[in-house]
Amino acid sequence: MSASRNTAPSSPAPLPVRDNANGDPRRVGVEIEFGALAEEQVTGVITERMGGQVEQRGERGYVVTDTELGDIEVYLDTQYLKRAESGFQQRIHDIARQVVPVEIVTGPILPAEITKLDALCADLAKAGATGTAAGVFLGFGVHFNPEVTGETLPDILPTLRAFAFLEDSIRDAARIDLARRVMPYVDAYPRPLLDGLAEEIGSLDALIDLYLDRAPSRNHGLDMLCLFAHLDEARVAGAMDMNLISPRPTYHYRLPDCRIDEPDWSLSLEWQRWVRIEEVAQDAGLIGDLCAAWRDHRAHLTTTRSDWAKCAADIVGGIS
Repeated sequence: MSASRNTAPSSPAPLPVRDNANGDPRRVGVEIEFGALAEEQVTGVITERMGGQVEQRGERGYVVTDTELGDIEVYLDTQYLKRAESGFQQRIHDIARQVVPVEIVTGPILPAEITKLDALCADLAKAGATGTAAGVFLGFGVHFNPEVTGETLPDILPTLRAFAFLEDSIRDAARIDLARRVMPYVDAYPRPLLDGLAEEIGSLDALIDLYLDRAPSRNHGLDMLCLFAHLDEARVAGAMDMNLISPRPTYHYRLPDCRIDEPDWSLSLEWQRWVRIEEVAQDAGLIGDLCAAWRDHRAHLTTTRSDWAKCAADIVGGIS
């Protein structure tokens, strides 16, 4: 049985820029990976908490329609498992359930509605759901897909810079699980990308080219490929396999662990860290200070990521 969860988490922090370029409230899609429950158990917990009707979608698992948060997908999170057509394949499928997470995926919701997902996570934990710390090689995570404020360079570059320069500080503050650090899910941005981000970038095309040249992977704590493919699909397709890239006008923040079975963890806490990134992005002075400090950091050949994590946290007044 999992540890008792806090069932009344604090309200999710509001975004510093609450509306998109059209004046509509910004929304966020949420993806949560966890283990130890079958998809059918998960759909039952969802309907008990949020209502809705369960529909099976073949290889894509299930969708619970018409819940309090709209449609919620539930499926075994792997591109490699197909419908079991034989006894052998079914045994492989069953074994995989021990290490491959079930994932629930919401449509775009208002940030304030993350509280409802925290209540659902508490129910799932009571039902036996386990998080990333339950096994050495699990590496379960949470992904937030916040809608961008706009689609211009001034909208996007400061947020990418804020995350890139604060990533090491966030990893330290969040105590990212060892399994997720060593497995190729949320690799840290390479230093050459930060070198480029610390310099002047004159156009959106130049920013996309920089990213494709120096961080050409989906497996980063902030995956920008979905957004860049939305902005210029042909440019991204020229450098990347598009089979696993879904163009959309959102950031894909995939750094947080899923600690669903730990009493002091919540989605609201992880969301607060993303909000902090956006708050820093809105402060041009802080972004300038981070860029300058990074250039100075790189000029000293003996510095480490730990050195930079402390330096960046000090510049922005701390990361919690």
